[in-house]
Amino acid sequence: MTEQTTALNVLGTELDSCSTAPLTGFFRDGCCNTGAMDTGVHTVCAVMTAEFLAHSKYLGNDLTTPRPEFGFPGLKPGDRWCLCASRFLQAHQEDVAPQIHLSATHERTLDIVPLDILRRYALD
Repeated sequence: MTEQTTALNVLGTELDSCSTAPLTGFFRDGCCNTGAMDTGVHTVCAVMTAEFLAHSKYLGNDLTTPRPEFGFPGLKPGDRWCLCASRFLQAHQEDVAPQIHLSATHERTLDIVPLDILRRYALD
């Protein structure tokens, strides 16, 4: 058995980069890669909207305020960011889910969010 060296997206092809400006991903490598330490499963490459950012802040996850001590610039509408798969599913259920890039959304997302739901928000 060979070890998988290339991360795959939800379409079964090579995982594309999500964003390097701002630099995103659990590993801050620009991709929505995941691993055993990523308990939040930060695997959905989403394009931020004012509505989603406000909703996230209301739920206690402020993504707009810069946190320089963590190298976090704060997000604004239009920024791409690797969201937790469960947060994306919650946003879908609450009608505030942002659009996403399937080619940059890690296949592990499918453990939490069905592909038919992801396709509803797909930009690609």
